[in-house]
Amino acid sequence: MEPFIGLFGFVLILVLMAMGCHITIAIGLPAIISLFFMLGIPQTLELISSQAFKLASDYSFTAVPLFLFMGYIAMESGITKSAFDAAEVWLRKIPGGLAMASCVASVPIGACMGSGVPATVALAKLAVPEMINKKYDKGFATGTIAATSTIASMIPPSIMMVVYAVYTQVSLGKMLLAGYIPGILSIVIYVVAIYFRVRRHPELAPEVNTTPITRIEKIKALKGLWGIGVIFLVMFLSIYTGWFTATEAAALSAFTAFIIMIVKKKCTWAALRQGLLETVEVTAVLFIILIASAIFVVFIDVTGLPRILSNAIVAANLPIWAFLAVLMVVYFVLGVFLPAIASLLLTIPILLPVMMQMNINLIWFGILFIKMSEIGAITPPFGMSVFVIKGVVGDNVSLAEIFKGISWYVVLELLVVVLLMAFPIISLWLPSKLF
Repeated sequence: MEPFIGLFGFVLILVLMAMGCHITIAIGLPAIISLFFMLGIPQTLELISSQAFKLASDYSFTAVPLFLFMGYIAMESGITKSAFDAAEVWLRKIPGGLAMASCVASVPIGACMGSGVPATVALAKLAVPEMINKKYDKGFATGTIAATSTIASMIPPSIMMVVYAVYTQVSLGKMLLAGYIPGILSIVIYVVAIYFRVRRHPELAPEVNTTPITRIEKIKALKGLWGIGVIFLVMFLSIYTGWFTATEAAALSAFTAFIIMIVKKKCTWAALRQGLLETVEVTAVLFIILIASAIFVVFIDVTGLPRILSNAIVAANLPIWAFLAVLMVVYFVLGVFLPAIASLLLTIPILLPVMMQMNINLIWFGILFIKMSEIGAITPPFGMSVFVIKGVVGDNVSLAEIFKGISWYVVLELLVVVLLMAFPIISLWLPSKLF
């Protein structure tokens, strides 16, 4: 009987989400009510309090607000704008250069922002007006920016990587390093595809800046990247050398961003206050979701559903590639309707035992999961990143134009996933060499 209760609870969560309930209520409420009936009210309340304390006191999660604060400080310091400006100077004479510059700039901006959506917002404010002024096709311009969220999510410090590493108990340092090469691979594929697509359809990006650019001007443009370079080196080297844990590296990176803010004379009480408030707000929302998910994990474990499903999956004796292919389809569909963190928290309790029995590398799977969830976020009809872009550009670009512009990027991203599945070394080579 209890496994059926678990299955019913899982379905009820999806129904509540479809009805528009906040993810915290949709995940936590069915779990709490079910536990009241299964364990009794006193034991359930004790369980809720212990889970909340255990999660909130987990040292690894300290990296989340630190990385968030680093991102907000970087934006207030103008570091993100410098990244786009430098990429634009180097690529402006190439057809589709502004679109390419947006893709390239998503790496340093993603490294500063911590997740795909904030990086997309930052790029949308910087790049979309510039591309439209240069007579780029509106759908092409906005679709390109929305698609960069899939790149930014791969570049450390990714908040999703932190949450995934904590929940699966894999090395946070290895998880962070595993995202670099997949992120760069996506950029290369994007840039090559943009070049050939614009050459074939010049109307997408008709205006090319023919103003001569000297080598000195290009070098001067790179000077604006010193802030990002310093933050990147501090974060990368502190993890690589082993002198600091990933959480300590987050603290050091946030402090470095603060020092850069002072050096650039951008440090004001208003900017600091805004950065701290936004960090606290996002962290609070994230931790409430995590606490609700922890209660759900206990509920689903009590029902015995994970054990039954994992035994059934293992008994099916599917090849690893077939099992992962099915999961990628599932995450693609979930990503269309749910944020990545919701997809993770709903499925990991069930899938983790299965993956351990099948000896699937959890870091490799984490990269695949994050990539597929972000692809879902740019897929019609409910792509979250698309609506984020729409919120930034307003009535200047229709929703239909954005979806039309992003559709071919979905195909490119699915190609990246196929490569990541076929060649796990793409994700695992860097962590294996540096740890």
